Amino acid sequence: MALIITDECINCDVCEPECPNEAITPGDEIYEIDPAKCTECVGHYDTPQCVEVCPVDCIPKDPDHVETEDQLMDKYHKLTG
Repeated sequence: MALIITDECINCDVCEPECPNEAITPGDEIYEIDPAKCTECVGHYDTPQCVEVCPVDCIPKDPDHVETEDQLMDKYHKLTG
């Protein structure tokens, strides 16, 4: 399942450079995660790096984009070629 950034985001800029898939971008008011690019860092790291660095704990799993570990790994392979 992809992750989502909630409106508790304080725009601290620490999550964007940590994303190995470049799935995080500045939105109009808060940062946003592109679910087509988010693999929860599967294939890169053991844990989602944006969640690890977020100081306000505003990056939960996105219930609208549920994916299994295998689906996330498949997405990782497609993104990394």
